[in-house]
Amino acid sequence: MRLVTILSCLAAFMLPTLQGLAAEGELDPLRANAPLLEEREPEPLYGVEDRSLRPVREYPMQPPTIPHRIDNYQVDLNANRCMACHARTRVGETQAIMVSVTHYMDREGNFLGDLSPRRYFCTQCHVPQTDAPSRVGNTFVDMSDLIRGSRQRSE
Repeated sequence: MRLVTILSCLAAFMLPTLQGLAAEGELDPLRANAPLLEEREPEPLYGVEDRSLRPVREYPMQPPTIPHRIDNYQVDLNANRCMACHARTRVGETQAIMVSVTHYMDREGNFLGDLSPRRYFCTQCHVPQTDAPSRVGNTFVDMSDLIRGSRQRSE
């Protein structure tokens, strides 16, 4: 009963503050500067890369991209859906690429019997690639192009 009273008081105190945040005409930068009180048209669904050949990595140690959809894949403390195909014991059956041995190492370089906890959440590093248009400019230059360019300038 005491908790209900406290929550009721908090709600009564916070409601005017929360209503003031969504002022008429105020823009939300996280929704492409759409007005806060306006329903937006959802973004289109883009196709995910589906390559039969492995893409070239742009720099050493770049995590590979995920070449398939991962919608509704459960990766949390209870399960890791990625490992149903990419675990060492499953690649013979699934023909998926096994996760790197670095995913079985702790911080000191010792090998573990199972995935390292710091490498368990795959989408921290690996992402699916889509054909969505780029929202920001990109001036990335591949390392080999930089080396080639510096050699040409020195000649």
